[in-house]
Amino acid sequence: MEFKLISITVLIAFYGCYFVKMLRQKKQGIQTDQIGKGKVGFVKFVEVTMKVAAVLVFVAGFVSIFIGTSHSPVAVRVMGAVISVAGTIIFIAAVLTMRDSWRAGVSKTDRTELVTNGIYQISRNPAFLGFDLLYIGTLLMFFNWILCILTSFAVIMYHLQIVNVEEDFLLATFGNEYLQYRKKVCRYIGRKR
Repeated sequence: MEFKLISITVLIAFYGCYFVKMLRQKKQGIQTDQIGKGKVGFVKFVEVTMKVAAVLVFVAGFVSIFIGTSHSPVAVRVMGAVISVAGTIIFIAAVLTMRDSWRAGVSKTDRTELVTNGIYQISRNPAFLGFDLLYIGTLLMFFNWILCILTSFAVIMYHLQIVNVEEDFLLATFGNEYLQYRKKVCRYIGRKR
């Protein structure tokens, strides 16, 4: 029961942050969800597929939590709880640090700033890292093969979004400023020397 409670609390905090931020931005006239909008070709495919993967892994995770069966040892489940909590904290820190520059997907029409402070000093993609950790933590707590396949699919799609969409967009938009930032901070976690 304690793993269900942890998971539900983490999901509420994670997605609560996500949707509250979207609603606040909407009140300011900011369109947060840019996934697939105004895109064509491979970029649109990656963004739309990423969104589908995110919905599927959320649903599978939610069902897995309520079914509650897992054959994982308790130590693995505890590690999953810690990982999912860490992912939620990282995600919330990323969203708060981005302020009104935060978008889901890239927007070629909105002019935002390149955020390099706060948690972005140790990860260029902490929001994606947060999603990955949340999904992996849930998988470790409530392991089943469907959730494992969908978690893997979502993590791969987030990575493709970063390397094939986000990084190209940031390089085109911010040029040398982004290159200098990329030289200092790792894609997922850590600083470069």
